[in-house]
Amino acid sequence: MRLVPYRRMDSPSRLFPEVSRFFEDFFSDSPLPSASSRAEGWIPAVDVLEREGNLELRAELPGVNEKDIDLKIEGNVLTLKGERKFSEEEKKNNYHRIESFYGSFSRSFTLPDTVATDKIKADYKNGILTVTIPQKPEVRPREIPVSVS
Repeated sequence: MRLVPYRRMDSPSRLFPEVSRFFEDFFSDSPLPSASSRAEGWIPAVDVLEREGNLELRAELPGVNEKDIDLKIEGNVLTLKGERKFSEEEKKNNYHRIESFYGSFSRSFTLPDTVATDKIKADYKNGILTVTIPQKPEVRPREIPVSVS
């Protein structure tokens, strides 16, 4: 006979937090989501790519005012912080469901030593923050001509 170790079953809310939040939000009396479901904030999607010898970060920040975006560099760590606010005017409406995320967010990216941190530029247009991080010229690949003798 083989013994099976005892395993305590976790509550469904620990195993499936998204499902628990769904039912909590759906059956609550308040048109706004519960504090527990939105307290953790949100994390904007960020794409990182290399283009024309530069690194480029594109963060999706729809509905975020440019004044609420904070971009800092400390050493070789680039930190993006901000907040998407739920306006007082919106709170007056009778929402039945809110799937958009609101609140503070923070993302940090460790940059390689090959970038020129003093030449970083940021542009915000149509809800997309584009951060261009140039690489140092000595790091960029260059062609070496071969001469025939």
